[in-house]
Amino acid sequence: MTIRFRGKTLPDDETLVMAIVNRTPDSFFDRGRTYELGVALDRVDQVVAEGAHLVDIGGVKAAPGAEVPEDEEIRRVVELIEPVRDRHPGLVISVDTYRASVADAACRAGADVVNDAWGQPEARTAVVAAAHGAGLVCTHAGGLPPRTRPHRIGYDDVVADVTADLVRMAETALAAGVDRDGILIDPGHDFGKNSRHSLRLTAELDTLVATGWPVLCALSRKDFVGEVLDVLPDERLEGTLAATAVSTWLGARMFRAHDVAATLKVTRMVDALMGRRDLAVGRRGLT
Repeated sequence: MTIRFRGKTLPDDETLVMAIVNRTPDSFFDRGRTYELGVALDRVDQVVAEGAHLVDIGGVKAAPGAEVPEDEEIRRVVELIEPVRDRHPGLVISVDTYRASVADAACRAGADVVNDAWGQPEARTAVVAAAHGAGLVCTHAGGLPPRTRPHRIGYDDVVADVTADLVRMAETALAAGVDRDGILIDPGHDFGKNSRHSLRLTAELDTLVATGWPVLCALSRKDFVGEVLDVLPDERLEGTLAATAVSTWLGARMFRAHDVAATLKVTRMVDALMGRRDLAVGRRGLT
């Protein structure tokens, strides 16, 4: 399953990892640790060295909080994308935004993918991605307005409903002109869902995989992991990696992750178990 963004082709023989780099002062996990530009650039260098296949740069946290005007979001992401593009010319850069205007500015600055985590509240986003030849992540968010939390949300069948909505979004993006090999679907764990919904979507991820659209999972340290284990974000790594292993086995193509090195160890091990990857080194029984 080939994935290609603006002429940059990602490996098709291994599970891919998208590193999270937040230029926000208030993200739920990093708490602004990469908000300062120099620190954010160092973070990009670090995750590239760890083996990330692409980086996802965001300027507004997903959760409720202070309003961030469009021009401020543009400043935050463009200010980082431009030097990253200069330092890593071949790196795939994603912009995490639900605003078409921000997506447009980010693509002009060098972004290759628009990662819209809120179910495309602005229909023009797909048109913007297509105009730049960029990819698009279509995410299910249950129809909620951006940066809001679900309240007593329900589905007749969460897997069937999410699958149908994502296929519709992907086909709409294709009709808008986004390249077929640049479209991914994301079930949107915790977005417009309670934790039981997120667990079921993980356990039945193969239903989404069977659509033929490559599946991105954003599991990293999310609330559904915390509610299973009754732990805060700093203690959710093991639970995240367990969900990552299951999702890799069921066919997820890409993971959006805070912990790049740990995530790659898990995906590479599962890839090897599934016969998609050979040993990194073979010694045992050979000497």
